[in-house]
Amino acid sequence: MRKCGILLPVSSLPSKYGIGAFSKEAYEWIDLLKRAGQHYWQILPLGPTGYGDSPYQSFSSFAGNPYFIDLEELVREDLISATQCDLLNFGDDASSVNYEKIYENRYPLLKQAYVSWKEKGNSAEAISETLSEETVWYCFFMALKDHFQGKSWIHWEEDIRLKKEEAVVHYKKLLADEMGFYIFLQIKFWEQWKKLKAYAGEQGIRIIGDLPIYVAFDSADAWGHPELFQFDEKGYPEAVAGCPPDAFSSTGQLWGNPLYRWDYHKETGYEWWMKRLEYSFCLYDTVRVDHFRGFDEYYRVPAGREDAMVGTWEKGPGIQLFTQLKERFGDLDIIAEDLGFLTPSVLDLLSETGFPGMKVLEFAFDANGESIYLPHNYSKNCVVYTGTHDNQTLKSWYEDISEADRNFSRRYLNNYNTPYEEIHWDFIRLALASVANLAVIPVQDYLGTGRNGRINEPSTLGNNWKWRLKPGEITEDLVLKCRELALLYGRK
Repeated sequence: MRKCGILLPVSSLPSKYGIGAFSKEAYEWIDLLKRAGQHYWQILPLGPTGYGDSPYQSFSSFAGNPYFIDLEELVREDLISATQCDLLNFGDDASSVNYEKIYENRYPLLKQAYVSWKEKGNSAEAISETLSEETVWYCFFMALKDHFQGKSWIHWEEDIRLKKEEAVVHYKKLLADEMGFYIFLQIKFWEQWKKLKAYAGEQGIRIIGDLPIYVAFDSADAWGHPELFQFDEKGYPEAVAGCPPDAFSSTGQLWGNPLYRWDYHKETGYEWWMKRLEYSFCLYDTVRVDHFRGFDEYYRVPAGREDAMVGTWEKGPGIQLFTQLKERFGDLDIIAEDLGFLTPSVLDLLSETGFPGMKVLEFAFDANGESIYLPHNYSKNCVVYTGTHDNQTLKSWYEDISEADRNFSRRYLNNYNTPYEEIHWDFIRLALASVANLAVIPVQDYLGTGRNGRINEPSTLGNNWKWRLKPGEITEDLVLKCRELALLYGRK
């Protein structure tokens, strides 16, 4: 069972047009993983991004991100031309995603592809039957957002905001072509992703994907199913999600996502969650469930707060949800993101599910030596990371920790003489040598990237989700070293 993998968001892949995509570079990445002795590719959520370009603030739990559609494949299908692609500015920095440029230039190009697709005799209405009901609903939602100049659904005209039957019929007719455009995008997303995922499977690479526990307020989920959430009669949140002050933020993290009415979900047999898990396992081989402790207890922040300093812990669905999921789907290949302050009840829930939890080495080296994230405290049933997408790179983390913590790490690893330029390898070896069944290392840590390699800094906006791997940055020597370590520590 001992395996290893690499964490790299799809958006961070090198590619020709400003953002990572399901392009030839993605296939080359899978080939590289195989040569490097890896068995897993961990990515971030694949949903269409909304506020702050965050994959954890998606417009739908049942749709794919159009940014990941490979434009070169659309050229091969004669839907757009290479000249059209090359004339557009998707951003000049190959090491960073320019979301403003991507938004301004990619959507008009995709609309041209849609026009060409229709001219070839294709019909969005006919092909929409191959998509789930929830995905088609997202397409309607996005057509409406465009019609209302991008406003959140809470600010739409009242009749459609409340989904009155006559309004739904009226707008579906009025916006049929715009809705067809979004259906086209979802069809292309699925065609390309299924092909890429199948190729990964043929090479022995499994995909670990992320399932955010919460949905965005401005989403097809929240608009379409307000009964699932803690909303008032007018559709406004009574309270929102977050977490109290912690190591990431002294004022807590105010995520702002709608909270679930777990009593209603229970009455429905958790049907919406059944659909969500089914969709997720169509996308991924293994699902990392984000913020697992929220299923035991969730932090409820009153609506209108500017931070998460004030809130209460409320009970979640507990084991009942996972029992019903298992009854429906059998054993689930799930990783529980159980980071943060863990109460006995959270640990009991994790034990009852049998899911592996996460161990992060950047959380381990507290000078008091009592951290549960130190490898000598691991059981086999866990996944060890040097860091996650929310952490600093190993290099910048090591530079920033206190001298007492750094000295403790030196005592633990006996690496007093390791130069700073090589320090990341000591922690990578520690993760790979641990008893954890699975070790996942962010690609930035293999590269020894400094603080400019961070993917996300929680509770901040503006500089997140932008980092990209530059073409040729991973050398063949590095690939061979990764393979050598996978073999050395029995993970090949």
